[in-house]
Amino acid sequence: MEKLAEKLIDADIGKVLLDEPLANHTTIKIGGPAELYVEPKDIESLKRLMAFIREENIQWFVIGRGSNLLVKDGGIKGVVINLAKGIEHLEITGETIKVGGGYPLVKLATLISKKGLSGLEFAGGIPGSVGGAVYMNAGAHGSDISKITTRVHVLYPDGSMRWLSNEEMKFSYRTSILQSEPGIVVEAEMKLKEDDKETVTALMKKHKDYRRETQPWNDPCCGSVFRNPLPEHSGALIERAGLKGTKMGGVQISEMHGNFIVNIKKGVAKAQDVLDLIELVKKTIKEKYDIELETEVEVVGDP
Repeated sequence: MEKLAEKLIDADIGKVLLDEPLANHTTIKIGGPAELYVEPKDIESLKRLMAFIREENIQWFVIGRGSNLLVKDGGIKGVVINLAKGIEHLEITGETIKVGGGYPLVKLATLISKKGLSGLEFAGGIPGSVGGAVYMNAGAHGSDISKITTRVHVLYPDGSMRWLSNEEMKFSYRTSILQSEPGIVVEAEMKLKEDDKETVTALMKKHKDYRRETQPWNDPCCGSVFRNPLPEHSGALIERAGLKGTKMGGVQISEMHGNFIVNIKKGVAKAQDVLDLIELVKKTIKEKYDIELETEVEVVGDP
């Protein structure tokens, strides 16, 4: 891997690090090392990086802002590509925006609302990148990314690039086609609607304040751990089961919201602590309510 790192540095791909702790790049501040960590500086650099990866025939994994992600303690073999530092361009043309996969979703929602463009208010307070939000069809407050996304520019492992329409993305609850057909969200095109600036910003602030008041975003966490088994909600089930506040090693089910696991011992907490707590919750909810909880957080890496 050292030879590949040297090649990437010589090719001026961007930032290249060996054995980089992914705890530095996840919102829960947990995660083993990336064998090779790369921050491509632009789309062209990303394409060249993927060519090197194909040539070396090694595995790869993409991250953005590191939310909704749990990296196991053994880290990730191969190349970890972080889009959050270089693939973050933004173009605004009337009611249409084209935005890079690494652009922070909260920053985008805030900026767009100040321009009087409506459609992203639901994202006020949702951490993560545009690419990650598209990948998992992030949503809240009765809306989601699929409602405003018209097409998505995807880079495939074979080096080809293609714009996928909203229909081709096969969006559903917290899901898109990219979860079954791997590709990298390079850009997303979204159609918004002009509205009264004060109305839009007030609604976005309301959503953001609601999250701050009801969810532990000041603590290191990975966002919602479980998908909601609609019409039930995971947080409510976990609270009814008396699990709020339960600790496992260096992590704890949040006292504020049952569907969040927070890191209470930074530098000490392990991914295995989170996984053990997840299994305890699944077992308890199954026994008490005969409901199988599915994780929303993406778990990756080696034990």
